[in-house]
Amino acid sequence: MAEVLVLVDHANGAVKKATLELLTIARSLGEPAAVVFGSGVDTAPLAEYGAATIYVAEGADYADYVVLPKAEALAALVGEKSPAAVLIPSTADGKEIAGVLALATNSGVITDAVAVAADATCTQSVFGGAVIVQSKVTAGTPIITVRPNSAAPSPEAAAGAVVAIDAPVSEAAKAARITNRVVAQKGGRPDLAEAAIVVSGGRGVGEGNFGLIEALADELGGAVGASRAATDAGWYPHQFQVGQTGKTVSPSLYIASGISGAIQHKAGMQTSKTIVVVNKDPEAPIFELADFGVVGDLHKVVPQLTEELHKRKG
Repeated sequence: MAEVLVLVDHANGAVKKATLELLTIARSLGEPAAVVFGSGVDTAPLAEYGAATIYVAEGADYADYVVLPKAEALAALVGEKSPAAVLIPSTADGKEIAGVLALATNSGVITDAVAVAADATCTQSVFGGAVIVQSKVTAGTPIITVRPNSAAPSPEAAAGAVVAIDAPVSEAAKAARITNRVVAQKGGRPDLAEAAIVVSGGRGVGEGNFGLIEALADELGGAVGASRAATDAGWYPHQFQVGQTGKTVSPSLYIASGISGAIQHKAGMQTSKTIVVVNKDPEAPIFELADFGVVGDLHKVVPQLTEELHKRKG
């Protein structure tokens, strides 16, 4: 059985949930093999979720430079192992690595897949979310980036044999060095891109009222999102923007409050499993995507919902 390489996304040594989802998907395509760049990463979850082999590349080159060293090392591994596919998280870095890797290996690439079948056929949301298509790579090794929350992580223990790799890094790959890192402030809420529940607010929330959205998100144990209109107005930080020019999310539950539903916003959230809309305008385009909709003033509906959830939690 051919290997399926999974690029590991991690932070401060902890493997992110999106990687465990990819390992779960990889089991339907072949034998999962994780690829880790960096030192101090806890590899135990990788074995727990099906990685038969864990390729580890350590060294300053992978930390001090942008994505090219990782792409070169992956290309060398693809050439050596001839994997059935390469699965990469659909992050900004992940998609850049996928593009470089596809070019280096003369392979096809599919980005932002929301499902991957056993024959490597991918489901995508394209043209700003207007069309759902199925695509398949027909040349070289399928290089696929997958959105978080596209599969439920399922443990299935494997050997998890750690193999050190030492791929040379070219001088061309060192053309851009990372000179500084700024750590974004993070509270107790889950990461927006990986959250199973997202509560978003838009123009209808109004200035100074995002506490309503935060309270509901906290009651649900979810993340907070915002429309571009809200972030452009300065009501909420841009890092929480959901949409075509912000974060793309696919949670199990997405609650849109005071968001009209411009195509830009729809493109970033329409693959959510269940969509709940609260808007006082019954003609708002966002209702076209809603599984459940409430026509009403969010300033009354959202606090009532938060209060009722709090009562039921006891």
